[in-house]
Amino acid sequence: MGKNVHVVPHDSGWAVRIEGNDRASSVHPTQRDATQAGRARARRDGVEILIHGENGRIRARDSYGNDPFPPKG
Repeated sequence: MGKNVHVVPHDSGWAVRIEGNDRASSVHPTQRDATQAGRARARRDGVEILIHGENGRIRARDSYGNDPFPPKG
């Protein structure tokens, strides 16, 4: 199974970081740009994207992987 994709604040804007990696996969000037790149990566890898706010807390998430159907809860 692939590793989830995180969109996180970065010194130079916003970064796309793959779970478990120390370094960012890519850095973007805006959160929107980073989110677009992160979504493309998550779709390709069939994993979840977690979008963090400026405070570092997760504010949104989407899954492009093996979702249970029907969804739990």
